[in-house]
Amino acid sequence: MNRRYFLALATAASVKTRHAGKVEVAFKSPGAQPNGMQATPEGLWIIDQGARSKAALVSYTDGKVLREFETETDRSSGITFDGASLWIGSTYSRETVRVDALTGKTMERHFTPGAGVIYRQVGDPPPRSSPLSKHRPAAPTSQAAEPPSTAPGTGAHGQEWRDGKLWFAVPPSRMVYSIDPRTWIVQSKFPVAGNRPHGIGWEGRYLWVTDSNLNAFFKHDPETGEMIEKIQLADTDPLPHGMTIWQGTLWYCDDVGVVCRMKL
Repeated sequence: MNRRYFLALATAASVKTRHAGKVEVAFKSPGAQPNGMQATPEGLWIIDQGARSKAALVSYTDGKVLREFETETDRSSGITFDGASLWIGSTYSRETVRVDALTGKTMERHFTPGAGVIYRQVGDPPPRSSPLSKHRPAAPTSQAAEPPSTAPGTGAHGQEWRDGKLWFAVPPSRMVYSIDPRTWIVQSKFPVAGNRPHGIGWEGRYLWVTDSNLNAFFKHDPETGEMIEKIQLADTDPLPHGMTIWQGTLWYCDDVGVVCRMKL
């Protein structure tokens, strides 16, 4: 896998790049630490990484909360919708959890392939924090302070649903996986550009993958994993965490409490 990852790094450095257009802060997130997003016809789902791991369905127009509930997940980092229920990356329990989209009640819990301890590697970019963090208040102590995990390591971040398969990005393995939710057998996987993959989103047949430390989005052919294109954010733009795409607009959240959008 190291060889594949170094090839991915080399490709990321040479892939066609376009600089982001205007990034607009659309509205404040319902929670202080948004960390996953999913666009649906009904509205925009946001999962918060705070102590209660709340999921909220909000309006695209102004961020008005249409539905909100707590979930039985641990500092979650990704959310998607399969047409009936939500799948959430319970990051620090290293699980993917299916919940009722109306009540938040847990329906299924599964281990996350590729979960583990995030490691450092030669060539990694340094950790990046939000340029907005110094301008905005820190999250309340009740949300910032978390109990220690029962085991070390983290799990999945960005989540997406396509043709009956669940897709997610896993930072410890630096991979995107496709899995059959009925059998929980991995169908395919491919390496990502950097060491902090986060939100993912479909644009036609292509899958965009966020990397928070590289401050960029990478467009992949999901069948081969090939990187087709890169969108580079400016250092002054909000830092991307969760991400989703809806009708030609890329939506993303910075975990200091804002939801952003830009035209693809």
